[in-house]
Amino acid sequence: MELDVLARAREQPETDRAVSEAASERGVLPDEEPDNALPFAGGRGFSAAARNGRLLVKGAPEVVLDRCVEAEACRRTVHDLASDGLRVLAVADRELAVPTGPAGDLDEAAHELTLRGLVALADTIRPSSAAAVEQLGAAGVRVLVMTGDHPETASAIASQAGIADADRVVTGAQFAEASESQREELVRSATVFARLSPEHKVAVVAALRRCGAVLAMTGDGVNDAAAIRLADVGIGLSGAESPAARSSADLVLTDVDLTRLVDAIAEGRSMWSRVRDAVAVLVGGNAGEVAFTVAGTALGGHAPLGTRQLLLVNLLTDMFPAMAVAVATPRQSGTGSESSGPLAGHPMEAVLLDGPHRGFTSSLRESVLVRGAATTAGATGAWLVGRLTGPRGRASTMGLAALITTQLGQTAWAGRRSPLVLLTAAGSFAVLAGAVQTPGVSRFFGCTPLDPLSWLVVLGWAAAATAGAEVVPPLVRRAAAG
Repeated sequence: MELDVLARAREQPETDRAVSEAASERGVLPDEEPDNALPFAGGRGFSAAARNGRLLVKGAPEVVLDRCVEAEACRRTVHDLASDGLRVLAVADRELAVPTGPAGDLDEAAHELTLRGLVALADTIRPSSAAAVEQLGAAGVRVLVMTGDHPETASAIASQAGIADADRVVTGAQFAEASESQREELVRSATVFARLSPEHKVAVVAALRRCGAVLAMTGDGVNDAAAIRLADVGIGLSGAESPAARSSADLVLTDVDLTRLVDAIAEGRSMWSRVRDAVAVLVGGNAGEVAFTVAGTALGGHAPLGTRQLLLVNLLTDMFPAMAVAVATPRQSGTGSESSGPLAGHPMEAVLLDGPHRGFTSSLRESVLVRGAATTAGATGAWLVGRLTGPRGRASTMGLAALITTQLGQTAWAGRRSPLVLLTAAGSFAVLAGAVQTPGVSRFFGCTPLDPLSWLVVLGWAAAATAGAEVVPPLVRRAAAG
């Protein structure tokens, strides 16, 4: 599954404020209130006001120009401005023969307009946006853009932010006309979704979720609220003037640094990895113990391990190592010359680069099966060597030692970035060696002190099984895929 982050442009109130400020600076902002007004709506594409017998219209160029006379020559200018990443508004007017009544009458009156000019606004990219896009891409996250802007503007801004395939644009009208299967294909192939209404944004999010995407959406306006709530993870921006996005979000960014999203993904992946590894330690290790007991009983006529020995296994493999894996914090990656790329120097660089790309169930199932099989192989191999070369008690002790050492080896490798995991694994192995080699304690657990050659066999099988757990699964997946 993939995680899609939907970025967006600024909302209409900020546009109105920018126009008002520019008009005020040039001394053309009227003092009196309009006689009648029609607010902007995404489905309409423009706003209008009646004042002193004239109708004034401001809105999306493709909408306003269609209502103007002799405005075709401006379409190329609109295209050029939008291609430069500017948000373009068309301004037009006309005389009103009679005063208008309700606001809805302004919509009907907004025809045969005279184009008065174009307003171009620079919707600047936040300083952290380009860095966030680059880091998210390096972490395996697909980044999309949803906005109400002109398609050319949206594509140019997405390109400036470093979003790949920014020229793959779908408009809200195209998306609305598509069937459900076509919508799913569009969200798989397109990168920028422009001229979207709030309803369109909800439809895009719904299509992404139907495709199996794990979806996070950022937004700061009322037009984003419904889509933010529908996403798997809704992210609001604390600087937004509209509280709707913040109240709908699962989490709110307290500053405008969008690289916080990368930090959140790193923490989530780290948490998932710890949970997966801890469950694999417990379930996979126990599965290996059961399988070794069954195999030893079938081959030797009775269980290779006694009750106290099984208790020792659980004490040394399931208690402290599993707890350490569950709570461990990965070791921070270095920032030396060997580390490069957009994630270089991030505290969880390795976690981001090695983040899970498969589902929870399949990944956990594989971890449990691999750990169980490796544990069984290491313990059974050492036990068989002991049975063939010495007395039963020695073989039982070698099987016990290999069973514990194989699990500790896998735990140490899984948590190799955590000093806590390495320390608990080493401590558990030291306790194992002490329990086996100390005469009174060894007798209590039904063991026999082992000679150096026996320990060499134990460590050899444990190392081989641990290495096999890392080497064999990728080879199997590669063979299955090829």
